[in-house]
Amino acid sequence: MKRRLELDKNLFGQKRFSSADGSTTTTKSVNPYTGRPFSQRYYTILEKRQKLPVWDHRSKFLQLVKENRIVVLVGETGSGKTTQIPQFLLAEGYARNSLVIACTQPRRVAAMSVAKRVAAELDVALGEEIGYTIRFDDCSSPRTKVKYMTDGMLLREAMSDPILRRYSVVILDEAHERTVSTDVLMGLLKEVMKRREDIRLVIMSATLDAAKFQAYFDNAPLLKVPGRLHPVEIFYTPEPETDYLESALRTVLQIHMCEPEGDVLLFLTGEQEIDQTCRRITEECQKMGPEVGPVKCLPLYSSLSSKLQQRIFEDPPPPRTPGGPKGRKIVISTNIAETSLTIDGIVYVIDPGFSKQKVYNPRIRVESLLVTPISKASAKQRAGRAGRTQPGKAFRLYTEKAFQKELQEQTHPEILRSNLSSIVLTLKKLKIDDLVHFDFMDPPAPETLMRALELLNYLGALDDEGDLTKLGEQMAEFPLDPQLSKMLIVSPKFKCSNEILSIVSLLSVPRIFMRPPDKKAQADQAHEKFSHIDGDHLTMLNVYHAFKANHDDSNWCFDNYLNYRSLKSAGSVRVQLERIMKRLNLSMISTDFASKDYYINIRRCLVEGFFMQIAHLQRTGQYLTVKDHQTVSLHPSSCLDHKPEWCLYNEFVLTSKNFIRTVVEVRGQWLLESASHYYDLSNFPDGQTKHALESLYRRFQRNY
Repeated sequence: MKRRLELDKNLFGQKRFSSADGSTTTTKSVNPYTGRPFSQRYYTILEKRQKLPVWDHRSKFLQLVKENRIVVLVGETGSGKTTQIPQFLLAEGYARNSLVIACTQPRRVAAMSVAKRVAAELDVALGEEIGYTIRFDDCSSPRTKVKYMTDGMLLREAMSDPILRRYSVVILDEAHERTVSTDVLMGLLKEVMKRREDIRLVIMSATLDAAKFQAYFDNAPLLKVPGRLHPVEIFYTPEPETDYLESALRTVLQIHMCEPEGDVLLFLTGEQEIDQTCRRITEECQKMGPEVGPVKCLPLYSSLSSKLQQRIFEDPPPPRTPGGPKGRKIVISTNIAETSLTIDGIVYVIDPGFSKQKVYNPRIRVESLLVTPISKASAKQRAGRAGRTQPGKAFRLYTEKAFQKELQEQTHPEILRSNLSSIVLTLKKLKIDDLVHFDFMDPPAPETLMRALELLNYLGALDDEGDLTKLGEQMAEFPLDPQLSKMLIVSPKFKCSNEILSIVSLLSVPRIFMRPPDKKAQADQAHEKFSHIDGDHLTMLNVYHAFKANHDDSNWCFDNYLNYRSLKSAGSVRVQLERIMKRLNLSMISTDFASKDYYINIRRCLVEGFFMQIAHLQRTGQYLTVKDHQTVSLHPSSCLDHKPEWCLYNEFVLTSKNFIRTVVEVRGQWLLESASHYYDLSNFPDGQTKHALESLYRRFQRNY
């Protein structure tokens, strides 16, 4: 009997063999992507997938997508939307003819971990049919059908392909986080949809002001998917806590000693806090007797390597003795774990009520990461993490009155509190010139836009008419801040391309120096041997050269209190940036190390990018930032053991007082040579800085 082969897309890749007359049908479990039978793990995961709430809404969702080009989907925590929605679209045939389904994430960690999970669910190798793309890491191939990526990466792709021809569906996930890139993408996609009739857009989130998003997208239809939540009991502190870190530590230990089995998720604000608390919890739990189980304390933050990030999905430790108390897993995370990741087994959530937010002050041109109170929406998301697998408890380390009266309803969109220079450069590259009337959901302050245009004009990326220059087009090709891009592009002029490439790579990763609280003196002593008399950038370069000379040895890093992950990551970033430089035909040349100009050329090149971030030494012994007139001090971590008259800095840090960090000594003459347009005396009011510049001009008047 003749048989025909057909693919039943609704069975997610099962091949159905039917007789010609349709009288008999048998199903063989063959993976259509690999051509091999599905593994047993596939069926185990499939059973779990079919129990997810979003599965019950599959038909309704696909019908909405078929009938509408834009769909807004609100899926509560645990609904399975991030992993399943792209697969529904894939099975429905939206990735035919080499088209790709894009699913954006605000964070790199989420893009990697979700892609890995979906690849496992489809029983394919990560990087083949399911892949991800994040900054400096592309794990995809020509065969990729579903690509998870950061919103920033999709924005970069739009620069070379403004109508996103490769994509049939774009899913903006976690839209409620309202990153700058997400906001720009939303405006951009509205334009793309006017020019392409065949593209679909799905806006997804766990907590979303649905009415606002529907109105923005021309009254797009809304689909609500309930979460798989068990009841969560909320506890507040009776009085405000004076030290949330100590309170959090105490709460973790009380849960471990007194509460039934179940894993703990503690939210903290940053890497240093998390590592310190992990160490303290581990030490305290080791002192406990055999009546409590063992603990596995795991950190989670974006700069952690993907291998260490994946440890949060491991099982809790086994009992110390057969029949003894069960072990407990304690995950300490930034707000990554709020919505971007789901960790099964979490029963207890501890929420101190804070997170780190980027805040930009356009008047003084300072962008800082500040610890700020979270919103009510974030607090609800955090509590929801406790009810995934069984009834849970959420411990809020603030009063109920504070929750009701002091927390804002939603987190302010990032676009209202960020430096927009990179975004403006991207929009200009996308041929969007009328920035004032660009369709932002929440338009940024005019002053912030003006500061961004001013910076790009001073850097030479925009001309006086606001149009993109040839230099600006080159700068837009780099996934970097404009100042770093400018340094790379002009580095051949100063014959230090390789050195600037290494420095830029080191500035693009988490800090390379480690200083454990219990070994500060040893760490400082180890770091001293890398110190360069002229400043921190050259010290970092010395470290990188030594790291390479020691063949990327992790033990060498450990002995010298250096962050192996950051140095290894800098090497990867360097390879990617070098590839872009070669594509732009930028020469890779260096001054001879023995030359007296070797370090001078590097410092002069740094000035080309950061001439707006200069501080001048005052008679009082303190520094004053040029133009913005902020009184600052050198950060204690700086290797400078003297106070140069002029210094360049990378970061402005607000703690107990104003500090400038990552500092290098420069000469006043270089400022006039590299940026005479910026250091025009008419731009400066009377004061010590103006007098210092007038003195410089007199000294070098023959040249100016």
